Amino acid sequence: MSNFKSEDVASVVFAAGKGSRMVGYEGNKTLLPLIAGASAYEGSHPLLVQVLSCLPPGPKGIVVNYRREEVRKATQDFGAAYILQPDTNGTGGALLAARSFLESVSRDAVVITMGDVPLIRPGTYQRLVQKLEVNEFVILAFSPEDKAQYGMLEMEGSRVISIVEWKYWRDYSPERREALRFCNAGVYAAGRVNLIKYLDRLAGRPHHVRKQRGDQWVEIEEFFLTDLVEMMGEDRVPTGIVEASEDEVMGVDTPEALRLAQLRYAERSSV
Repeated sequence: MSNFKSEDVASVVFAAGKGSRMVGYEGNKTLLPLIAGASAYEGSHPLLVQVLSCLPPGPKGIVVNYRREEVRKATQDFGAAYILQPDTNGTGGALLAARSFLESVSRDAVVITMGDVPLIRPGTYQRLVQKLEVNEFVILAFSPEDKAQYGMLEMEGSRVISIVEWKYWRDYSPERREALRFCNAGVYAAGRVNLIKYLDRLAGRPHHVRKQRGDQWVEIEEFFLTDLVEMMGEDRVPTGIVEASEDEVMGVDTPEALRLAQLRYAERSSV
């Protein structure tokens, strides 16, 4: 890969979901406040605004679905493109929806992130992009205090070969489980041309998943962004990691996580 400068970066931000575990909140999850007001759900400075503020300079595409006009209104100052994900069919589906955006931007590097990870620092995104000097795909990773049920990175030396879900790695031998040191934070950097090349293959690898919609269980097709890592691993495409702390990469997917993110942001802002 080449040397990347900050102005070479395009960013894709996933902001399509409701956040079903935010009980009592009906808005788009990425618009939850990072600065609490009368309650954790009321306040200012949406999570998504903080994420956008920390990304490298360059064109930004925001993948939207649920309450998309509210997302557009909250982020109108960033000059972003708004990418409709017609069905909320997984992180891979969100990236597939962004294909036209990726093809339209004349940037060599792409950052892929989520709208609910507000504590990732600008320098961490820069480190991801810089790692593209020696890789085609870079994963933001962390070493958890408790592996719990995280997806873990299976590696050969410094090269990632796959992301293994808990339901598979739990059956590994003790020695093999011990070797799984890093978790996937769900944030990536990629060479744009190579990334686009793999989107057709990703589109041909749907997963059939049963989910509850209202009072009914339905089977839907979802696409997993993590499948890209497996495909690139099969092709021995150079795939590396950048490590961050568990606190920095925390996602806001429960009321408890929201309150913790608000606390961490307040502590950071007071320094």
